[in-house]
Amino acid sequence: MSWILLGLGLVLVVEGLAWALAPSLLEDMLEALRRLPVERRRLVGLAALAAGTALIWAARGLGG
Repeated sequence: MSWILLGLGLVLVVEGLAWALAPSLLEDMLEALRRLPVERRRLVGLAALAAGTALIWAARGLGG
């Protein structure tokens, strides 16, 4: 359970920093995502899922 809370906390920190430091850039990125077809957005989501899984796997392998 502590790993889940740690992960969620890290996500919120990164998201909060992005919104605090570059809100207009995030709005532009959201608009660009809106223009992408649904299938492309799905592929982007799957790529992010794969990258996140690989990072977690690598972190655990390095001594987590």
